[in-house]
Amino acid sequence: MLAIVCPGQGSQTPGLLTEWLEDQEAADLLVEFSEYAGTDLTAHGTASDEDTIRDTAVAQPLIVAASLLSAQSLGLTPQRLADMGDKVLVSGHSVGEIPAATLAGALSPRQALELIAVRARAMAEAAAAAPSGMAAVLGGVEDEVLASIEASGLTPANVNGGGQIVAAGAQASIDQLAENPPTRTRVIPLKVAGAFHTEYMAPAQEVLAAASESVRAADTSAALLSNRDGAQVHAGPEVLSRIVDQVTRPVRWDQCMEAMRTAGVTGVLELLPGGTLSGLAKRGLKGTKTLAVKSPADLSAAADFIAEHSA
Repeated sequence: MLAIVCPGQGSQTPGLLTEWLEDQEAADLLVEFSEYAGTDLTAHGTASDEDTIRDTAVAQPLIVAASLLSAQSLGLTPQRLADMGDKVLVSGHSVGEIPAATLAGALSPRQALELIAVRARAMAEAAAAAPSGMAAVLGGVEDEVLASIEASGLTPANVNGGGQIVAAGAQASIDQLAENPPTRTRVIPLKVAGAFHTEYMAPAQEVLAAASESVRAADTSAALLSNRDGAQVHAGPEVLSRIVDQVTRPVRWDQCMEAMRTAGVTGVLELLPGGTLSGLAKRGLKGTKTLAVKSPADLSAAADFIAEHSA
């Protein structure tokens, strides 16, 4: 069984789309995506520097577009996934849940890019309202790490499995956690604008909720795992409400991976910009094959991988 996964914020790198846009069809598609998102994704995917694409308002549309662009290059449409039946499921980490919902047939590419533009701007504005941040806590005993995060006045914003939990909250508390890490852990501050997936993002959630009222999401045509709890979600309105709610809710990628294990997933294919989620799968789903799409050179191997694990 095949799992197709879409990465979250922080996976973007300067020039990540340069090679992809040598294909005219891909270049034209990105122009279309740029119109939907209201930002020049061609420039951000090729010429913009690291600081520019770290901006939440830029990073989120760029990541969504990159995942959808690589899916298109692999012929991964909602209809094809529907034809695979119970041999495939899709999921996305944080912002990656939006392209995942698109592949599952709940959203159109236009709906996805228009929604992510609203989400990105609103989260950037919420992050600017107060000094907050995030830090990855690597290693340690999970219960002890969670207790330490809570004692620091922080929230476990991402429980990623594989010995990785991301704490989020006030910047002063993040700094304190980094100076006094839990036993047998490393704390790595993340280069993000604010405390995503916490109550710091409540204003952004309200903005996204208002924007979502004009969106008619379809029921999924392929299995979609929610990063709230790893549950399979089918009804379009519930898919959409979960996308809105996850702005302030923790991402439980550990539960998504457990759902993959239970479903009998044998291969995890991570779409562009690949690397992070396949790395987590190597630690959290030991023995499961992984492949991360990073450049057009990976397309042939990815096509073989899809065929192997959806047979």
